Amino acid sequence: MNTNFTPQNVLETIKMIEEENLDIRTITMGISLLDCIDSDGDKAREKIYNKIMTSAKDLVKVGREIENEFGIPIVNKRVSVTPISIIGGATNEESYVEFAKTLDKAANELGIDFIGGFSALVHKGCTKGDKILIKSIPEALKVTEKVCSSVNVGSSKCGINMNAVRDMGEIIKETAELTKDKKGFGCAKLVVFANAVEDNPFMAGAFHGVGEADIVINVGVSGPGVVQRALEKVKGESFDVVADTIKNTAFKITRMGQLVAKEASKRLGVPFGIVDLSLAPTPAVGDSVAHILEEIGLECVGTHGTTAALALLNDAVKKGGVMACSHVGGLSGAFIPVSEDAGMIDAVINGSLNLEKLEAMTAVCSVGLDMIAIPGDTKASTISAMIADEAAIGVINNKTTAVRIIPAPGCKVGDMVEFGGLLGRAPVMKVNENSSELFAARGGRIPAPIHSFKN
Repeated sequence: MNTNFTPQNVLETIKMIEEENLDIRTITMGISLLDCIDSDGDKAREKIYNKIMTSAKDLVKVGREIENEFGIPIVNKRVSVTPISIIGGATNEESYVEFAKTLDKAANELGIDFIGGFSALVHKGCTKGDKILIKSIPEALKVTEKVCSSVNVGSSKCGINMNAVRDMGEIIKETAELTKDKKGFGCAKLVVFANAVEDNPFMAGAFHGVGEADIVINVGVSGPGVVQRALEKVKGESFDVVADTIKNTAFKITRMGQLVAKEASKRLGVPFGIVDLSLAPTPAVGDSVAHILEEIGLECVGTHGTTAALALLNDAVKKGGVMACSHVGGLSGAFIPVSEDAGMIDAVINGSLNLEKLEAMTAVCSVGLDMIAIPGDTKASTISAMIADEAAIGVINNKTTAVRIIPAPGCKVGDMVEFGGLLGRAPVMKVNENSSELFAARGGRIPAPIHSFKN
């Protein structure tokens, strides 16, 4: 395919931006903090603050310049850092809340939207630093505004750390309780992964992996509205035509993302990392992954055929994207967060979509159970079991899965929890009330699947 911009390409892009909600969802600067490690916590935090402020000082300015010059909306400017459990582990501190405050201070002074990396990678076991970070999460998310946290509890190579899964159920409950004045909003900044990737530009799960360059620019694009409009033009056509239409559209979207990524990289003097070509919805009308699935032929998302339609969409997006950019990474596919997608919200409210169907859909989409509100009195063991189910899907299928669940304090099934902005609003969904207590309490590790032995 031709990667040069023609006048027709430019006109198509302008139309996608003005009429179809196309945007760059985020420019995320990944920053390594490995050279900030110090046995003295105060010195480590000083180094962290200075490196972030120096590295990202022009990130917002350059993002705005590109927006104005190219006419392409860039919704978020973000930073991700090396997992703080690694940095904090060199100190003798018993809490990493002060590290979170340092990250938040830098984020606020830079004017960025979020900073990710208050994270731990515990898919095979926990270090001292991992344990301290996990214990620090609820308080850290309570006292900070822009800090996002993630914990990786499983991988296809190692299996699932069920001790960490058990603990994260408790941590999510505690986080919800500490932020109950905001209906558990702290949980919207906390995600539990299996097979987490090192170059994800999207929050809340972004962190800068130890295999990455010192500083790098990753871009996340989005365009559910563009895909939906394209499919409206091929009504009644075969699935072959549907797949080709999505691929061609994903190509155009990704090409725009690569243009912005390379321009940001050049102006900031930072290497270009990847373009994440995920279809990330917003609560805005005309910007819904659910509506794409309905355009494929479903009366309402959640009905029979939903998983197949989503599988086709996810695969076609990836195929189109990799033709447009040699460095595609992150999560890349279709996101299905409930609170951030107007069509998903409607499907939950009318009873077409439930947790069990959402879980099935996560086997073929980009992430997992994302931005889902559940009753505030849901047991921690039930949340742990939900994490285990999602981790199992990811580990067995060799894909990234995640859980971002919000047990909304004081809320019951049918209530609506308002988060505002890109995070939208979430109808509180029913969970299976049968106990998973004994299951979650076992601990240990679920072994890696047989197909993990590939050496």
